[in-house]
Amino acid sequence: MAGGKEFDEAPFLLGTLPSAIEQSPIVYEAPDKPSAVKPEHAGHRERVRERFLKVGGEAFEDYELLEMLLHIVIPQKDTKPLAKALLREFGSFSGVFSASQARLESIKGLGPKTVTSLKIIQATAARFARDGIDHDKPILSSWTQLIDYCRAQMAYESIEQFRILFLDKKNRLIADEVQQTGTVDHTPVYPREVIKRALELSATALILVHNHPSGDPSPSSADVRMTREIADTAKPLGITLHDHLIVGKSGHASLRSLKLF
Repeated sequence: MAGGKEFDEAPFLLGTLPSAIEQSPIVYEAPDKPSAVKPEHAGHRERVRERFLKVGGEAFEDYELLEMLLHIVIPQKDTKPLAKALLREFGSFSGVFSASQARLESIKGLGPKTVTSLKIIQATAARFARDGIDHDKPILSSWTQLIDYCRAQMAYESIEQFRILFLDKKNRLIADEVQQTGTVDHTPVYPREVIKRALELSATALILVHNHPSGDPSPSSADVRMTREIADTAKPLGITLHDHLIVGKSGHASLRSLKLF
C-alpha cells in the first residue's frame, strides 16, 4: 500500500613527590560563590512564559511553542535556534514529533534523553486526542473530529501504518488498533485477518485508515482492490465497511466519498 563528551584526564602518578612539593604547606581555598548573573536567555524565557499565560498557546507561532517545550526538556540552553532548526528539518510542528528516534538524534543539540522526552510528549498528545473521542456516541456523528484524530495519529509518520476502527451496532468505538506497519510506501494487509479480528471483538462495522508518508493521500489501485476485498468478505458476515480513509500531510481522502467501493 500506497518518514559525552569525553574529557582527557591526566593519569594519577604514584611515586615520590619532589621534596619542594612535599615541604610546601597545603592551602585550601574556599570555592567561588555561585554567580548571580543569569544567562542571557533567562529574561527572554520568562517573558515567553508570561505571554503564554496571558494569551494562550493558540497565539504562538510553531517555533515559539516548540521553543517552550524544549525549555522544559533542556532547561539550561537557549532553545529558540534549536526549535527553528527542527522545523526547517522536519517541515512542521507535527513532523518534529513524528520523526523517528534515529533522525531526531542526528540533529545537533538533541541527545537521547531529549529525544525520549519529545517522544513522550508525542505519545501524550496522541492519548489526549484519542480520549477526545466519545465512546458513548456514534463515531460517525463526529466525522471531523475523527479525521483530525486520524491525522494527528498517522499523517506525519515516516512509514505506513494500517489502522482499523472497530464499531458496535450503534457505530460506537469498540477498539482502535494498528494492525500492520510497513515501509515508506507499502504495508501488507490481509483481509482475512481483518475480518477475524472483527469477529473476535463482535464488531458489526469497520473504518479502515492508513497513511501515505509521501504526503499525498490519493488512493492507489492496490488501496482500492484491498478495500473492495475486505468489503466483499465482511458483508456476508453482517459486518459493514463504512469507509477507508487515507491521511497524509496535505490532507485526507475517503474511498467512500470517491465512490471507489
